[in-house]
Amino acid sequence: MTAVDAWVPVCRYTALLPERGAAALLPGGVQVALFRTHDGQVHALGNIDPFSQAAVISRGIVGDRGGEPVVTSPMHKQPFALRTGECLDSPAVSLPRYAVRVDAGTVYVELP
Repeated sequence: MTAVDAWVPVCRYTALLPERGAAALLPGGVQVALFRTHDGQVHALGNIDPFSQAAVISRGIVGDRGGEPVVTSPMHKQPFALRTGECLDSPAVSLPRYAVRVDAGTVYVELP
């Protein structure tokens, strides 16, 4: 994959509901969970829960913890920071975080 095609179009911005997650399968089998927060920002994290190995992060509960936007895994209720992917209860564990941009109403995720 070249630098030119590292940004993958995923969906329309309007398809992401505020405070809800959506799963996407990207080239190479990369599973991401996309989140649009109440302030309009879009975040992308890995969709595989590192504690259960289930593809469920996109179905987590979006909220905040002390002002930090988080998604709480539906499996074992660990909160993950949307900005960094870090598990707030177990800082040694984290989800992959992907850069996101919105251009002309389309959400793009950058593959590593």
